[in-house]
Amino acid sequence: MERTNRKDVAFFEAWLKGCRYSTRTIEVYLNAINVFLNYFADKNPGDITNSDLVLFNKNYILRHGYSASYQNQVINAIKLYYQKVEKRQLSIEEIERPRKYRPLPKVISKQVVEKMLVSIPNFKHKTALTLVYACGLRRSEILNLKLMDLDSKRKTLTVINGKGQKDRVLPLSDKLMDMIIRYYKMYRPKIYLIEGQSPGEQYSETSIENIFHKYLGKIIKNHNFTLHCLRHSYATHLLEAGVSLRYIQELLGHKSSKTTEIYTWVSMTGLQKIKNPTDDFDL
Repeated sequence: MERTNRKDVAFFEAWLKGCRYSTRTIEVYLNAINVFLNYFADKNPGDITNSDLVLFNKNYILRHGYSASYQNQVINAIKLYYQKVEKRQLSIEEIERPRKYRPLPKVISKQVVEKMLVSIPNFKHKTALTLVYACGLRRSEILNLKLMDLDSKRKTLTVINGKGQKDRVLPLSDKLMDMIIRYYKMYRPKIYLIEGQSPGEQYSETSIENIFHKYLGKIIKNHNFTLHCLRHSYATHLLEAGVSLRYIQELLGHKSSKTTEIYTWVSMTGLQKIKNPTDDFDL
């Protein structure tokens, strides 16, 4: 039975890859399925019932205090696995799904971003973090960016197969284009724009997160920002500069405008113009 489970999980992995799910999503879904199937190690996956699913949610996920986000990921993975591998439906609806918590994006001030980028002595690190901010790139997008994705004549950068399997073309200013050219002449990358120690080797996720924390940490001690906050900051700073939400949506590659609208909640440009009632008080 264990051999059959491994074979089925391998089939599920191949199916996810064939559908071009992101590496991170595949990793999360496979982990969730392995946890679920191991929980019912004494049962054949085909014999698992809706009642088992409800008990798993209660006795494993909720009892261990796992987050609502993890709960949703596991349930989504199980639902998809049974649809595509077992060819049957489990009544996911019987489980009370937690409401998705959507925290406000954390925004780094434009002044701090500038101070950080200007202070970076390593030109590869400077170029990588500048592009993340200046183009609103996700971590996977800066790491997967290849030399062929750059067009120096049109001054554009093409993000291939971004989140949601969506390509998008981003404009590059003269200053950014000059920085990229200077970087290329210094490091001579072979395949990826930002490469690791060996030629043609992709830069690692850990390394780019580490350099972000290293350089921002010199400006803000004990900060709790992540690399992704540069993308949030880019969007918010564009909004505060008067750029239309519609254009920001295209630049970020959001499928829905509702996703982009969250930046209106953190932009302070309009809010700071609101007169507070206490302004008229003689305090």
